[in-house]
Amino acid sequence: MNAIRKYFNNVKPQFEDGGKLHAFRSLFEGFESFLFVPNDTAKSGVSIHDSIDSKRIMSMVVLALLPALFFGMYNVGYQNYLAAGTLESASFCEIFCYGFLVVLPKLLVSYIVGLGIEFAWAQWKGEEIQEGYLVSGIIIPLIIPVGCPLWMLALACAFAVIFAKEIFGGTGMNIFNVAVAARMFLFFSYPSKMTGESIWIADESIFGLGNTLPDGFTAATPLGQIGQGMDVTASLSDMILGFIPGSIGETSVVAIALGGLFLLLTGIASWKTMLSVFVGGGLMACLFEQTGATPIHWYEHLVLGGFCFGAVFMATDPVTSARTETGKYYYGFIIGAMAVIIRVMNPGYPEGMMLAIFFGNMFAPLIDHFVVERNINKRLKRGGTK
Repeated sequence: MNAIRKYFNNVKPQFEDGGKLHAFRSLFEGFESFLFVPNDTAKSGVSIHDSIDSKRIMSMVVLALLPALFFGMYNVGYQNYLAAGTLESASFCEIFCYGFLVVLPKLLVSYIVGLGIEFAWAQWKGEEIQEGYLVSGIIIPLIIPVGCPLWMLALACAFAVIFAKEIFGGTGMNIFNVAVAARMFLFFSYPSKMTGESIWIADESIFGLGNTLPDGFTAATPLGQIGQGMDVTASLSDMILGFIPGSIGETSVVAIALGGLFLLLTGIASWKTMLSVFVGGGLMACLFEQTGATPIHWYEHLVLGGFCFGAVFMATDPVTSARTETGKYYYGFIIGAMAVIIRVMNPGYPEGMMLAIFFGNMFAPLIDHFVVERNINKRLKRGGTK
């Protein structure tokens, strides 16, 4: 690492003003910031006196996403071998490697397109490259059906980075979650590829792994089965463990819970937002179950689809969620309740969670405004000021 640091110090003058490569200064600073930890911290004044920064926060979130990512890879292979009828004869390595080879191109496309646009944008504006897309780049492939074509994923990433992030000013300025924007773009632009979140099973073997299945073979997710008026075939244990068809990173409640626990222990995510999402969704699901409007139990709504993933990794986004502590309760409750309402009332869109987060992002500033105004009025009353 010292050799790399020395090399960067030697070539740095070429990227500064007057250097031969000064036009790529933003690109150089971005890579330098990504590889090395700044040693300078504030010692006085109102600045935070530690070395925490956005890079460390994003790195923590990426680590928290790894359990869902790895299980998603395994589940892709699991569903393939299960559909082919050869699951019992397949080894763990064969199952995981198959899913790894299916998911890896999606991760590469997401990062290449998204980071490429961010690098170009920063260079054009003469600004520093931010680390925000480190998280969005891994979340986007995890919340789309595995059968989504790569060109479609590239379009969604480009749209999300440009119109949901950079146009608002970049990391920390966007009002909508970048990954949610990508999902919304795909749903409204290519609904046939997104409706019901049917998982794609390969129509050809990958490097000799897997089994050839009929072209376009799909397996409806439990929420997709509900939307089509079918009975849910998955057991509660499979719903929790994640051995069901669905988007790559959203099926396993256990894997998501491990990531959520890590975020809570490190103080990255807000437990108030997480808890209120589940409370709002649970209460609304209970209401629909009592009225007979939903064919599944209330707790099944909380473990199916992207509910858990959205509550843990997306509703808690510190940039697009409510900032006030009291507002986080209202914000999370609205998202959870709205997700179930959309699922039950609109069979054409059985998922609901991502659209609920999208609307939650929209109203987060308004929620904070009312909370702040209420606090101001309370203080004025305590002080006897009219």
